[in-house]
Amino acid sequence: MLLTISTTVRPATDLGFLLHKHPDRVQEFAQSYGVARVLYPEVSRERCTAALLLDVDPVRLVRSRGRSTPDYALGQYVNDRPYAASSLLAVALGEVFRTARAGRCAARPELAAAPIPLEITLPALPCRGGPELAHRLFEPLGWAVEAGAIPLDEGFPEWGDSRYVRLALRGETRLADALNQLYVLLPVLDDAKHYWVASDEVDKLIRAGESWLAGHPERNLITRRYLGRRLTLTRTAFARLAEIGDDVEEELDPPIGEDPAAEPVDPAVAESAELAAAGLMEPAELTSAAEPAGEADLADRAAGSAAEPAGSAEPPRPGGTPPAGEAGETGQAGETGDAVRRRPLNVLRRQAVLDALEELGAQRVIDLGCGSGELVGALLERPRFTKVAGADVSARALTIAARRLKLDRMPERRRERLELFQGALTYTDDRFAGYDAAVLMEVVEHVDPPRLGALERVVFGTARPGHVIVTTPNSEYNVRYEFLTGMRHPDHRFEWTRAEFRAWAAKVCGEYGYRAAFRPVGDDDPEVGPPTQMALFSLVPEGGGDD
Repeated sequence: MLLTISTTVRPATDLGFLLHKHPDRVQEFAQSYGVARVLYPEVSRERCTAALLLDVDPVRLVRSRGRSTPDYALGQYVNDRPYAASSLLAVALGEVFRTARAGRCAARPELAAAPIPLEITLPALPCRGGPELAHRLFEPLGWAVEAGAIPLDEGFPEWGDSRYVRLALRGETRLADALNQLYVLLPVLDDAKHYWVASDEVDKLIRAGESWLAGHPERNLITRRYLGRRLTLTRTAFARLAEIGDDVEEELDPPIGEDPAAEPVDPAVAESAELAAAGLMEPAELTSAAEPAGEADLADRAAGSAAEPAGSAEPPRPGGTPPAGEAGETGQAGETGDAVRRRPLNVLRRQAVLDALEELGAQRVIDLGCGSGELVGALLERPRFTKVAGADVSARALTIAARRLKLDRMPERRRERLELFQGALTYTDDRFAGYDAAVLMEVVEHVDPPRLGALERVVFGTARPGHVIVTTPNSEYNVRYEFLTGMRHPDHRFEWTRAEFRAWAAKVCGEYGYRAAFRPVGDDDPEVGPPTQMALFSLVPEGGGDD
């Protein structure tokens, strides 16, 4: 199986530095099922192409798999694995280009951090959903996609097309982002993995999808397929994605046509219905979609579904408590868990901030660290907020926010209420001042602790709004996330306990003349507290004292 990566950046030979593979040599990397080779069929200053060639040994592949796999016996030896890109190629790509995927290049650091022109080709790619699905997955990431179905036999066109496509991607992006997208999406398109899907796959997905998955319109389908449709892992991944920021609207509800009160529908059938509704699968295929999709599903059945206990359609409830954000604990008064739909934590967090802003009577609000603009959009929907601003250090995030808010088509009266601008919260900026309230929603934990003092001076000392709302993860609650190891997001510099958060707030109040009130967001667990903690800082009038 073959993957080629080409660039026309000048000099194009710098591709060798980015991939950490010298263009003048053929390099080999042993795999448990064969050999991966990296070579350069085209090398010049104008254009350079690197090829990853994976030579699969069918016998070695058989010996690495058990009798519970779906294509045991003859199917183990006669299959498409030596020829068609799949999870085998994704694993080889992940290992061979490990440093490139991390975005590290000591020789060309500025090039590794910048978008470069890339062309990626895969001559044979299994794609359950056809060329249209390839477009749905890659186009939102900024790629120009060419995907053509491969006929079953060119000599017999009446036989129709196979499930394979030829794929070519062209665009400008960071090489690290491109490699991570391929690492995730190759097995997603194939809808199968050659290895057991365990809990560490959630960490792999979050790491590889950190910069793009949360905002992808097909994140639901991508997450389910990548995790082999294992409901426990999928729910965990959705919760982790919601912690990345305020961009994930995943409801964790059935994907197509399900009544929340109805009996659970097999997720494979549900996803197939989704593809059929979009015209990407023939209705006749729906009956076979309920069969296991990959070795993990069959192994689960063979083991008596030990990995997925009975009733796993319901979210896990560690310690006897509902999952984070379940409406039975956090919904409106009088609601019960069965009476309302579960809402993800990021939705509850945003609603809590909006409610607090209205309660405080704020009219001019700035979202500091606005990301892709979810809170800004919600503020604009409420006419009581006469001035709304969003600031972020990331130009890319602001571009996404402008697109999400439809800035180019926004009515003039609404546009007059909005300001988006780039700015760093650790540097004094006059544009931060003049607001009734400032919001730091899931921001402080992304700041290096030595820089927190600078943020405090800028926000509380210089901008000095009447109110500041701060939300941040409660690290004590992390034990309730079944498969979480470490912090909730790779970019978090720290996560505070409730006592640490209150101690920080008390220090800020003492230095800058504010007082603080604290509120839980999400399920307020009696043992470990809520998943998110929120502080409402209010400026104490001069001579008014701190009550």
